[in-house]
Amino acid sequence: MEAGRIGPNAILQLVDVLERRGEFDLCRSVLEEARVARPPRDAGMLPEADCAAVHQALRRMSPAAEGLLEEAGLATGDYILAHRIPRLAQGVLRVLPGALAARVLTKAIAQHSWTFAGTGEFRVESFRPLVVSVARNPLVAGWGAETPQCIWHAAVFRRLYGRLVWPSVTVKETACCACGDAVCRFEISSG
Repeated sequence: MEAGRIGPNAILQLVDVLERRGEFDLCRSVLEEARVARPPRDAGMLPEADCAAVHQALRRMSPAAEGLLEEAGLATGDYILAHRIPRLAQGVLRVLPGALAARVLTKAIAQHSWTFAGTGEFRVESFRPLVVSVARNPLVAGWGAETPQCIWHAAVFRRLYGRLVWPSVTVKETACCACGDAVCRFEISSG
């Protein structure tokens, strides 16, 4: 069986955040500890184990990891808006009623979930309230924590739903594989 792969933004946007902040030594140390080479800007899908190793190395090495992962998730959402969702589709989503726009966006995310869930299983648990989950989330595989750890995923969702559906969106991770839960579960609401 071929190893799972995740879109390069899971690493590229984090590297960009660290470099924008002038954290060149931390960036180099995280990549070294993760044993991952810096991907080129035009990288295709990356091994999910590499993406997980980078996120987990950052968590081990920086007390600011949560904020950095959040900033990288927001930047990933910005990248998706700029390069992956056609402007016409964005305009349509913005004028639809929130519940309908959320349903359309969520279905599109589900169709492309392999880009951020890899071998994990993305599922829409409900539309009212909007709840999505990732079983066997590869970005937290083998990581143990007392609080939910999918800051990057939550930030990506917050950026997409905030820009296209509900400007005052809230995204809350209510369960996490890193905490021993069966899935990483996200509740997305209009705020």
